[in-house]
Amino acid sequence: MTQLTPSAIAAAELIAAVDLGSNSFHLVIARIMDGALQLLHREKQKVQLADGLDEQLMLSDEAMHRGLVVLKQFADTLQGVPSGSVRVIATYTLRRAKNANSFLHKAKAVFPYPIEVISGQEEARFIYQGVAHFEHYAGQRLVMDIGGGSTEFAIGLDFQPLRLASRNMGCVSYARQFFAKGKISEKRFERAIIQAEQELENIVNNYKTTGWQQVVGTSGTIKTIKDIISGLGWHPHCIELAHLEKIKQLALAHENCDELDLPGLTEDRKQLLCPGLAILIAAFNMLDIDQMVYVDAALREGVLYEMSNRLQHQDIRSHTVASLVKRYAIDTEQAERVKKTVLMLHAKVQPNWPLGDEWPQLLGWAATLYETGLQINSSSVQRHSAYILSNTSLPGFNQEQQQLLSCLVRFHRRKIKPDKFPPFYLFQHQQVHQALALFRLAILLNQKRRDDVVPALELHAKGNQLELQIPAEWYQQQSVLAADLLAEKEHLATVGIELQCPGLRQTLLEE
Repeated sequence: MTQLTPSAIAAAELIAAVDLGSNSFHLVIARIMDGALQLLHREKQKVQLADGLDEQLMLSDEAMHRGLVVLKQFADTLQGVPSGSVRVIATYTLRRAKNANSFLHKAKAVFPYPIEVISGQEEARFIYQGVAHFEHYAGQRLVMDIGGGSTEFAIGLDFQPLRLASRNMGCVSYARQFFAKGKISEKRFERAIIQAEQELENIVNNYKTTGWQQVVGTSGTIKTIKDIISGLGWHPHCIELAHLEKIKQLALAHENCDELDLPGLTEDRKQLLCPGLAILIAAFNMLDIDQMVYVDAALREGVLYEMSNRLQHQDIRSHTVASLVKRYAIDTEQAERVKKTVLMLHAKVQPNWPLGDEWPQLLGWAATLYETGLQINSSSVQRHSAYILSNTSLPGFNQEQQQLLSCLVRFHRRKIKPDKFPPFYLFQHQQVHQALALFRLAILLNQKRRDDVVPALELHAKGNQLELQIPAEWYQQQSVLAADLLAEKEHLATVGIELQCPGLRQTLLEE
């Protein structure tokens, strides 16, 4: 791997991906050269974040400290990379930990980059994309990645994933659960394998029905097992169930993982070999896998490739939104009216309400999707739409972006309930309130679903005040909308925003 140098840092279109895994933290820096991705630098630090997750899903202070120390090191490495070209992804442990926000807020002090917590399916998608871009294969393939806290599975063809799944079984969590203090026994292996097989039961039928012609394994656990097989001279190119069973028997010749002495097994992987082996044996058994090949690409490479696509204006999130529009038969003309209005309102309040570069896209997508729930029922459409957006896989969106879209849609009309807002880390609550105000106004002004209703208007923002200036004759012509605007003043007050509409109340009184 090329070492990072000042000349490399100076290169155009430098991008970096950071993977905050449950076992290790990884950093990869690359640059885009003539449309192709060139890897420049890698760093890996063992953190074992999942080892600090207790039965109540609380992350220990010790585990947090280990993570923060590494993030501080990564921040130093990333100093030469533009902040907008760094993407940081957190997986199983931080999506499961109830006190994850505590870690994320502490991280801000040492690591000046936003950390995105992603769903298990999104993790599986990134892993698949990393493999698909790294090595071409003509047929369908199954990709498996054993992490510290979860194991991801994906089936895809070319660059298109067909099945995505994440199961709550990982080499760090299974080490603590079944091989505590490194103890090895037949019974411990048996319990771990059975538990992993139970975790896989829900996906087996769909995966077998979809089918594949190649099985690929990625990341540290599977790489270690591949290295052991190669070191023992059994087969340098693939992993088979017979190999796994033989390694298991070699492990059972010892009572503790610290005693293991196998070619290709490094000191830092000794405690993780047996739990990883149990998970892999279960997968081979349940999915009837004959052979698996190892590919040296995974989540962080998938993140890099997606970043390079976004830089070239191919954002998968736009494809996700378009797919939802088609699936739920959304009224695209109305969605476009609302989108046009909310973006116009957003532009008018800049720079007094500097929401940030990402907000126009997010508001546009919310405008496109706010009527998703109409297919369920027009009554309480905001609830139905929010439920769909919260519980549907949205490729390309991290968990907070998905929660934000759902929140905007949930409260796009009627009462606002701030206590029902999710806790945000990437977005400031004041920004969410301001964006919601603009979104609600755009929908209110377009509720007649016609192109000729929204008047020429001005919108000014100052602090928590929002002044909407509309000609008096419009209020007279649109008395119902005018009354709705009056009610909207009370709704927005619940999130601390004072809506002023000069002349509105007087016009209504005159009528």
